[in-house]
Amino acid sequence: MSAPNAPQKPGLIGWLDYRLPIFGFMNKELRQYPTPKNLSYAWNFGSLAGIILLIMILSGLFLAMNYTPSTDKAFDSVERIMRDVNFGWLLRYIHANGASAFFVVVYLHMARGLYYGSYKSPRELLWIIGVAILLLMMATAFMGYVLPWGQMSYWGATVITNLFSAIPVVGDDIVTWLWGGFSVDNPTLNRFFVLHYLLPFVILGVAFLHMIALHTHGSNNPTGLDAKKEDKIPFHPYYTIKDLFGLGVFLVLFALFVFYVPNYLGHPDNYTPANPLVTPAHIVPEWYFLPFYAILRAVPDKLGGVMLMFGSIALLAALPWLDRHPVRSGRYRPLFKKFFWLFVVNALALGWAGGKPAEGHYLLIGRLCTAYYFIHMLVVLPLLSKFEKPSPLPTSIAAAS
Repeated sequence: MSAPNAPQKPGLIGWLDYRLPIFGFMNKELRQYPTPKNLSYAWNFGSLAGIILLIMILSGLFLAMNYTPSTDKAFDSVERIMRDVNFGWLLRYIHANGASAFFVVVYLHMARGLYYGSYKSPRELLWIIGVAILLLMMATAFMGYVLPWGQMSYWGATVITNLFSAIPVVGDDIVTWLWGGFSVDNPTLNRFFVLHYLLPFVILGVAFLHMIALHTHGSNNPTGLDAKKEDKIPFHPYYTIKDLFGLGVFLVLFALFVFYVPNYLGHPDNYTPANPLVTPAHIVPEWYFLPFYAILRAVPDKLGGVMLMFGSIALLAALPWLDRHPVRSGRYRPLFKKFFWLFVVNALALGWAGGKPAEGHYLLIGRLCTAYYFIHMLVVLPLLSKFEKPSPLPTSIAAAS
């Protein structure tokens, strides 16, 4: 039985697309995709995060070709990459600073979603998938930080993996499985290397699901209103040009870090080989973990700290049901707007406190900021959902511009 007749474009691309519609899919979802016409540069961060992910995967592949996942040779192999491999120093600095850039862009992307209510119906699953990407990023970055096998790598791995021992009944077994033995050693490094290599491809797959969820109901916009047909324009060329401009600005800033201050966001202790007999004076994770590290240290009980830390991320996933106000955009919610900026300042203060020793006023500030984080999520947002009176909404996106 012959296949039904259908129009086929001429040439090789038409022949291929008729049998495997890759180009048709790209044309529909990346070129003709109807997009609200009022998106600002705050909407650049989604595509920018995807580009950084590809940069991280490519640079990581070339680094893996020259890295040796062994406690005896890992540190020296990293030094060899820096000194002997052609442009190895550039690959490593791109990869190391790319991790920080990835988190900066994703945090800004989430902040934009928080302010404009991009987690509200019908985009709840889109938001939850985004939180899952954040968790995968955190796991990937943590395992990658261990690979240079410097002092901070070793002791960071020891401290963080030990946290799982706080889980009742199965905690010690989980730690033993993570270590591959009874201490952080060669099996641990091998496991972390394999997982660090694998997880970016998992993130890529989940990011594809994120894009499908986005295109199912379309992008949110600064007004939070549902876009009508007349309020939409094709993604290309309007937003491809806008995204390319944003990418250009990012690459300039990224190059400044890579070429002029490549170690600014790193820790000097990691340029010392790992020594299980010498504990660093102050063990700190990378800067993008510091807010969660401050939450972890906010209570003296290990299990309580672990529950608070993972609870803070779980609350992000539950945000669509904590904030049920009918108005999406913070632009038309005067009280929400004030509390949003207070929440941002609180998150920055958590990061600052997480980078300081767990003592004195640093610990007190961390505890106060942790308390407000949970108050904001569990008390402020539900109350605003019930009692906040919004500003008058425009009738459409066109009326708002």
